[in-house]
Amino acid sequence: MADKPVAQCSQAEAAAAVAALVNQLNTWRQEYYTNDAPSVEDHVYDANYRRLQEFEAAFPALVASDSPTQQVGGALAEDLPKVPHPIPMLSMGDVFSLAELQDWASRLEAGVEQAVAYNVELKIDGLSLALVYEKGRLVQGSTRGDGNIGEDVTKNVRTIPDIPQTLPEPLDLEVRGECYMPKAAFAKLNAQREAQGQSIFANPRNAAAGSLRQLDAQVTKQRQLATFMYTVIAPDQYGITTQHEALAFLQRLGFATNPTSVVAADLATIDAYITAQTADRDALAYGIDGIVVKVNDLALQAQLGNTVKVPRWEIAYKFPPEEAQTVIQAIEWTVGRTGVVTPTAVMTPVSLAGTTVARATLHNEDQIKAKDIRIGDTVMLHKAGDIIPEVSRVVLAKRPADSLPVTIPTNCPSCGEALVHLDEEVALRCINPRCPAQVASQLTHFASRNAMNIDGLGPKIIAQLLAKDLVQDVADLYQLTAAQLAELDKFKEKSINNLLNAIDKSRQNSAERLLFGLGIRHVGGKAAKLLLAHFGDVPTLSQASAEAIAAVPGIGPIIADSAVAWFATPGAKQLLAELTQAGVNLAYTSAQPTATSGAFAGKTVVITGKFTAFSRPELARQLEALGAKVTGSVSKKTDLLAAGEAAGSKLAKAQALAIPVMNEAQLLETIQSEEK
Repeated sequence: MADKPVAQCSQAEAAAAVAALVNQLNTWRQEYYTNDAPSVEDHVYDANYRRLQEFEAAFPALVASDSPTQQVGGALAEDLPKVPHPIPMLSMGDVFSLAELQDWASRLEAGVEQAVAYNVELKIDGLSLALVYEKGRLVQGSTRGDGNIGEDVTKNVRTIPDIPQTLPEPLDLEVRGECYMPKAAFAKLNAQREAQGQSIFANPRNAAAGSLRQLDAQVTKQRQLATFMYTVIAPDQYGITTQHEALAFLQRLGFATNPTSVVAADLATIDAYITAQTADRDALAYGIDGIVVKVNDLALQAQLGNTVKVPRWEIAYKFPPEEAQTVIQAIEWTVGRTGVVTPTAVMTPVSLAGTTVARATLHNEDQIKAKDIRIGDTVMLHKAGDIIPEVSRVVLAKRPADSLPVTIPTNCPSCGEALVHLDEEVALRCINPRCPAQVASQLTHFASRNAMNIDGLGPKIIAQLLAKDLVQDVADLYQLTAAQLAELDKFKEKSINNLLNAIDKSRQNSAERLLFGLGIRHVGGKAAKLLLAHFGDVPTLSQASAEAIAAVPGIGPIIADSAVAWFATPGAKQLLAELTQAGVNLAYTSAQPTATSGAFAGKTVVITGKFTAFSRPELARQLEALGAKVTGSVSKKTDLLAAGEAAGSKLAKAQALAIPVMNEAQLLETIQSEEK
């Protein structure tokens, strides 16, 4: 019955179809709006939504309150404060062809007694955002939510660079627009998440939504969000009479507005705009999924009003899906620098969105299984965020009769070691410290300041060492000779001696630096120190059970499981044996805090901001030597905040809790006094 014309369906068939469509569409809405993780492409949702609209038009008695045709947005996030919208933030109707756009305009113009001009704008692939200003100062930012109640994201909004915190005029004002993630930021974020074994975002809209609705504003800040504003609430208060004037007003106040909008008096002008923007779509720095056509006269907008869900005075022309059909010839599995093993589809080359595509990431085994992708399958390909080739779905009707599910590798394609899933990651990961595919990043981390602190051993030198096959793992650093280093470009006697001395000096480091330098997932500098202070040396730690490690205060099961899994690999055992033979210290030798009195003894201290006299890790070590306990977040239990330049939110929280604060000069003076 899925393809049966609506007009030929009985009441019972229609009722069954509507129930199934409502259930499916509401599931997809939950994934899209609330979970920020859609499982289908927009055009699939749109096609099912339109079929539901057809059924409801033919059988009005079947329209129910839970139908997505009667809803705006999605469910609200439980963890975010709520914001009521006195003027609802509605959705938009849409059309999918120029003929449908003409029908919409004809119906609209037939009901008014004046010539109608339209403001035509790009439909940004983001999420709706409302900003409220009082006396020219930003006081609130909120999402659309369900249209009547949104989520308070004020702290996160303040981290978006193109949103003015203060207006040039002391206005009481609400503006609305779209928050989006630029294509470059989207690609960077997904690459980072994939390298870390995390699930990736399906498109820029969901990436933007997930980033704006973070509980930690610092996460939002790192996501490089941007905005285009296009609506002024109560425009008559500011002498604004058209949508075009509203955009100019917003731009004058310092808001980001999209520069491509035009005023059109007829469908021919709108058609030309659509044609031009469709051609330029791939070159834009941000994603668009259509064109928005709005009545330009704001008084006429008010006259036309809206339905329960959409304004009658605007419509979205949705782009047809840019897809291409191709065949998967093979699936390659490659190891990234962090050990994540990623599948890539090798396909028959095909033209898509202006480029020839022959490869597409399949991300992880869960994605392969969810879409049931197989070698030999004919698939539909699209570009996620208009930039990243991705398989949309399999064309099952063209599947070969002898096809078999993809065999998921159990061993690393680079080193052959067994692959693991850590901490319920979606990604497969190789944790062999001797894996050739990961050696460069491991060496760089091992030599870094907070690890073994081997001065002069940076990425360029490491690249030369690997190219000349002088090292295969971190233990080989301690076997390097002056003659071998002389083979490196621009490496003379002084450089050779300096590097050999730095490597030799690192042998004596307290073992928490070594443990951190080994790059065990989740074992950061602080965890390494807690573990070595408890177990005494690396060999003892390597034999400890997950239960014993998790019982160490401040550690827990995630770090414990990761450490046990790493130490159990043959590569780890061999590496530790080589380090021992090379004379690298494996024992914890850092001085325990001995101070029982003084300004820092027994105090819980948080460090924030930038310092000129010392790095934050160095400051932490000095404070701990003076009896302090250094923690990462400000709470009621914090006794002191050590604040450098650009201290940010931790300083604000400490001040709100009346926690004492020391700046760098005060810290230096107090530390020097304590050490005398």
